[in-house]
Amino acid sequence: MARGKATQGQSGNRMHAAAIEDYALIGDCETGALVSREGSIDWLCWPSFSSPACFAALLGTCDHGFWKIAPKSKVKKTRRRYQEGTLIVQTVFETPGGEVCVTDFMPPRRRHSQVVRMVHGERGSVRMRMDLAIRFDYGRTVPWVTSCGALRAVAGSDMVVLQTKAPLIGKDDTTTSEFTVRKGETISFTLTYCSSLEKIPAEGSTAKALADTQTFWKRWVGRSTYRGEYAEAVSRSLMTLKALTYRPTGGIVAAVTTSLPEKIGGARNWDYRYCWLRDTAFMLLVLLRGGYRDEAMAWRRWLLRAVAGSPDQVQTIYGISGERDIVEWQADWLPGYANSVPVRVGNGAAQQFQLDVFGEVAAALARMPDAEDDIRVSAWALQAALANHLCNVWQLPDEGIWEVRGGAKQFVHSKVMAWVALDRAIQMSEQNRGREVGKTKKEAREGDLRRWRKTRAAIHREVCAKGFNIKLNSFVQAYGSTVLDASCLRIALVGFLPGSDPRIRGTVEAIEKKLMKDGLVQRYKTRQTDDGLAGGEGQFLACSFWMVSNLWLIGRRGDARSLFERLLELRNDVGLLSEEYDSEGGQMVGNFPQALSHIALVHAAFSMSGEWEPQLAGKGACDDERSAKRRGTNGGKAAKGATKAPNKRS
Repeated sequence: MARGKATQGQSGNRMHAAAIEDYALIGDCETGALVSREGSIDWLCWPSFSSPACFAALLGTCDHGFWKIAPKSKVKKTRRRYQEGTLIVQTVFETPGGEVCVTDFMPPRRRHSQVVRMVHGERGSVRMRMDLAIRFDYGRTVPWVTSCGALRAVAGSDMVVLQTKAPLIGKDDTTTSEFTVRKGETISFTLTYCSSLEKIPAEGSTAKALADTQTFWKRWVGRSTYRGEYAEAVSRSLMTLKALTYRPTGGIVAAVTTSLPEKIGGARNWDYRYCWLRDTAFMLLVLLRGGYRDEAMAWRRWLLRAVAGSPDQVQTIYGISGERDIVEWQADWLPGYANSVPVRVGNGAAQQFQLDVFGEVAAALARMPDAEDDIRVSAWALQAALANHLCNVWQLPDEGIWEVRGGAKQFVHSKVMAWVALDRAIQMSEQNRGREVGKTKKEAREGDLRRWRKTRAAIHREVCAKGFNIKLNSFVQAYGSTVLDASCLRIALVGFLPGSDPRIRGTVEAIEKKLMKDGLVQRYKTRQTDDGLAGGEGQFLACSFWMVSNLWLIGRRGDARSLFERLLELRNDVGLLSEEYDSEGGQMVGNFPQALSHIALVHAAFSMSGEWEPQLAGKGACDDERSAKRRGTNGGKAAKGATKAPNKRS
């Protein structure tokens, strides 16, 4: 079907899932579920984000698991929203006979994880239907289903229990229910995950669960210190980021989904249910700026556990509890979202060498104060170890921020982030002067500092000499390349060069002219020869928000605001963003909701509100510029009259 759209039917109806933008997220800060506008939960991994899914219709058919509650009769109109300041979704269905509201949420987890669905009559009388097909192991395993006061589904160690007062009927490996809701009546359903070795949990009050969930989210939202423009968009993005945190450890997943395609029918389908050091370091900035220090501290503890050991063992991706072994494999029984295959579980990029993550982590640690905790490892000790390691490896090619699978290169963004790592380590060391104990330790630190300063200057000279293309008047993807890359928009954001530098303006204008399509930024021109992957992709939303911040920095504030507001219009009706947007198809693509997109949104809002400016480089960080300019390697002046990309609707 066009755009992958369809309305879910009963089990056996081999239809695809709804459009990506038709989903809303509910979660308990340990896992999350996606609920469609049609009232169908088509994706839920239990008991955690990276566990196998028990509802996987999102990546297959109704036979792979779903849970739908909706009117049995024709629906005239559907509207939905999050309850203000919460992650509670309310979907209102209007029918010829009346109006009904389905409220979906996951209560803050105590012992067990639950999904609660409350059906409330708003007007008239509405005949409802519930269809539940539980399929463990990503839709592969049909459980044993028995009734013992509640409905119990068991497969191996997994057990899911449905508790409701509505009548239930089992047919064709699916549980159904038909019931009528009149004005003022409420019929509730509670689905609980637990071990099959446990007793069935006692049925609790759904009204209390709703009140507890409202209190949890409203208290959390109330801690925000953001007072700038676009407060609603910032608040919803911050709540989405909170929902992507794994509360037991402080880890933060990139998205709740796997294998939603970057282009419908393509093969760029990746598993994002893990913790990227890069993404979480970005997130740390917005959490701290937003007033959420507790979450930042929890992330710091997760980081210290995850990267324990030698710096040469640092990975780009870890599991939610810091797991290192993330094996990539394919669930070949799933036909994929809108027939986009393969469906991948795990992520092979965990084993890639990505130089830039050292800079992201270093920048994050520089923002985080040390704190007493059970790790007893200081941020400074980790910072120093990473800096010393970088001095040995910064000249190596890597797979870069986009995790290409076409071979390592000398990526410009990676080198810039190596410079950032050393710059932040130098600044932290200078701030910690006088704290070392003993002559030997002081002398060792001075020796490290000299080496870091020398390497920092060398990186800066090399990037300016080899990473800037004079003909294009822009920094490029890799040394000697003529390929433009939107990752170069981060050069000014990390303080490598000021926004006033003509090379920054030249880079912004070159990317604006060559990489913007329908007013949105592409990462780079995707060709299989460039990154080892077949098929194209949509425009990358995080890069588009980076463009907003860059336009603001170079003084084009009207253009920045116009682009930002255009991007806000791409959010779905409940304020969520995926990884990319396909302007040709007019739809979201990529995993959803995407942490990096929401991080970049908040960061751009901080930029425009004056609550964030690039961190200034440490003293002497750019002194090498003088010699670079004398040699004529600074790229010259910015081109005049560069053409702007159209800022039109798709």
